[in-house]
Amino acid sequence: MRLLFVTHSFSPPDRPLSNVGGMQRVAMELDAAVGRSDREGLTYDIIKLEASWTWIHWLVGPFLVRTWWRLKQQIRRQEVDIVLFSSMVTASLAVLLRADMKRFGVRAAAIVHGQDVTKPVAAYQRFVPRVFEALDLVMPVSGPTGEACQARGLPPEKIRVVHNGVQLDRFPDFTWQAGARAPHPFRNQLPADSLLLCSVGRQVKRKGFAWFIEFVMPRLPDHVHYWLGGDGPEGDAIQEAIDRNGLGERVRLLGRLGDEELTQIYQAADLFVMPNIPVEGDMEGFGIVMLEAAINGLPTVAARLEGIREVITDDQNGFFVESGDVEGYVHRVSALDADREHLCGLSLRARQHVARTFGWDAVASHYLDHLTELAGS
Repeated sequence: MRLLFVTHSFSPPDRPLSNVGGMQRVAMELDAAVGRSDREGLTYDIIKLEASWTWIHWLVGPFLVRTWWRLKQQIRRQEVDIVLFSSMVTASLAVLLRADMKRFGVRAAAIVHGQDVTKPVAAYQRFVPRVFEALDLVMPVSGPTGEACQARGLPPEKIRVVHNGVQLDRFPDFTWQAGARAPHPFRNQLPADSLLLCSVGRQVKRKGFAWFIEFVMPRLPDHVHYWLGGDGPEGDAIQEAIDRNGLGERVRLLGRLGDEELTQIYQAADLFVMPNIPVEGDMEGFGIVMLEAAINGLPTVAARLEGIREVITDDQNGFFVESGDVEGYVHRVSALDADREHLCGLSLRARQHVARTFGWDAVASHYLDHLTELAGS
């Protein structure tokens, strides 16, 4: 199988933090996993755009034009069997290339993440069914993302759900002392009895960060602290919620974090929080940060919403709370705060469960299984 991966989601090599999110992690880590695969008969190549978030919107148009021409030539020279697009953005090229693909027997597949399907723009929504029609296989990152595809006309027989993965060696191992997570120097700034919650992600409304600070944090005891990594358009709303509730001593905004800083916050905290709220046209396709947290021994308390529902297994790598349920969050956090022994056991189970279920080599193998089946169909 001659596989060609097309993605516009790579960070520049010299600025790895300039364009990092769930879609970007999938593209880069899938590329690495397929690149080290020893699957018999596989040859692999990639066409990629490396750009910061600031510039990607300016550069993606010219990139798509160049890629369309390059793909057209490779298809006509019969140099490729399957083209895998990293998202609906790059999959739009399948519409223009469909005639050549049919003529030369090349198959087209795409990964879809959530918002790249549900983006609430009328012209875009009219175009989505045309992209689906041009594709032979669509691999949503979760069942709810697949349902969103079907709601826009994608036949179910074209769907193969493949969950996101996590790079197991990306973070150094956390350590244990006497059956518990070892104290982390990052926590020296907090009282010894503190319970540290954290979240990491782009600060957009669907993540629920401002909501959690506004409604949940004031109901939790003073020794419960919340540290938040990331930036985005909801930054002002988050800061206003902190100020309005007098939480400046308990809620800390850490800004955008690199891998070293991510490791520090994941391994210093006690619980990861994913307090998403429903926002029309902006769904959470999966939630890779919960996998990253678990690899560092950090279990999650998450909203039972959209793709998040397929990441958490209760009492293995965390617990669910219904989205918007203030009392539910307060109860779950308070219960784990009161039973630190249970929390420590959950920490170890979280790492074991995610390593077993969501490691990237295993996930990449699922992708290649489906693509091999497509190539032989």
